[in-house]
Amino acid sequence: MVSDRQKGAGMPVLVMKFGGTSVANPDRIRRAAKRVGVEVAKGYDVIVIVSAMSGKTNELVGWVEETSPMFDAREYDAIVSSGEAVTAGLMALTLQEMDVPARSWQGWQVPLKTTSAHASARIEEIPTKNITQKFAEGMRVAVVAGFQGISPEGRITTLGRGGSDTTAVAFAAAFDAERCDIYTDVDGVYTADPRICAKARKLDRIAFEEMLEMASLGAKVLQTRSVELAMRYRVRLRVLSSFEEQSDAAGTLVCAEEDIMESNIVAGVAHSRDEAKLTLLSVADRPGIAATIFTSLSEGGVNVDMIVQNISEEGRTDMTFSCPTSEVPRAEAALAKTHEAGELNFAELVADKDVAKVSVVGIGMRSQSGVAAKMFKVLCDEGINIKVITTSEIKISVLIDRKYMELAVQSLHDAFDLDKVA
Repeated sequence: MVSDRQKGAGMPVLVMKFGGTSVANPDRIRRAAKRVGVEVAKGYDVIVIVSAMSGKTNELVGWVEETSPMFDAREYDAIVSSGEAVTAGLMALTLQEMDVPARSWQGWQVPLKTTSAHASARIEEIPTKNITQKFAEGMRVAVVAGFQGISPEGRITTLGRGGSDTTAVAFAAAFDAERCDIYTDVDGVYTADPRICAKARKLDRIAFEEMLEMASLGAKVLQTRSVELAMRYRVRLRVLSSFEEQSDAAGTLVCAEEDIMESNIVAGVAHSRDEAKLTLLSVADRPGIAATIFTSLSEGGVNVDMIVQNISEEGRTDMTFSCPTSEVPRAEAALAKTHEAGELNFAELVADKDVAKVSVVGIGMRSQSGVAAKMFKVLCDEGINIKVITTSEIKISVLIDRKYMELAVQSLHDAFDLDKVA
């Protein structure tokens, strides 16, 4: 994503992304447009990325499924991407009414070039020439429909749910933007979900790696792919509420680890309610068996997370993994198909759909021992049994009975003093 802007041409660029609740109706679009106008007055050329109005994408998806249950993915993208196009046009019109030179852009007009994987395309290139030229001619705001691009075959593609976040970060990288502001219905990133943990505290800053783990583990503030992209291109992200008065100190800045002076050992507690634990009983313990199992699941479109293999006994073992509850039928079908083909032999597949995943995350865990011991002791003291454990350098995740999820989050938040600033 090489940028013409990196050569020093034009005014500094700011990317502002507004989610569905922030543009849910004309009044909210006007409110968002006023924020854009403030940044234009400061001397920025602004690229605004918009989502579809709240609820519109779900409505469009429903129409597609009602019309054609076995739909053509190319037509699906053409339909569901229309919500963002409507919002972009309305935002551009609103800015024009405020005497701010603006125009709307659909993905193919930029053009935002993607792969051909409809409904889950990946961005390959964002040429900056067209928008940069319009900025040079006096346009101050480019309002771009998020979530969408164009395939090598010339068809409209979409980036998957939450793809507007990824669009915004990609534009910030391509145009060497000073910052990428993500406006949503929350005022920043919290140490836990405030809806279930009253003591949750808004973070002023969080490292890219911590935010990536939090996003992948259930925090819904930012799409995981957008954080990956921001970390790769060192795009400074700011998460803000579109419903509060703007201030320079508002929100949470997602930035490089070296930009954070001091932080708690644990940055936050994340949770995912809709998890399932599946166990293959009595699988042959031989080289290649894991590859057979997880290739089958991958081809079936199952997103596997935690994996545990039990100790082998008499040449047989049990294999446990977790996946989203919604993907259990696909997992069962994929493994049954592999079993029937004679490629996999097991006694039984047991699915537990009543579990939740709770995780603690923090870059401080790299250099501080005892976090796992403390986490397990807290859960033990609350009488919460751990079913599966997985770790990385900066996170520890456990599967527990779903009924204990809120208690676990609150107890861990208290135990690690996350309501206090380091």
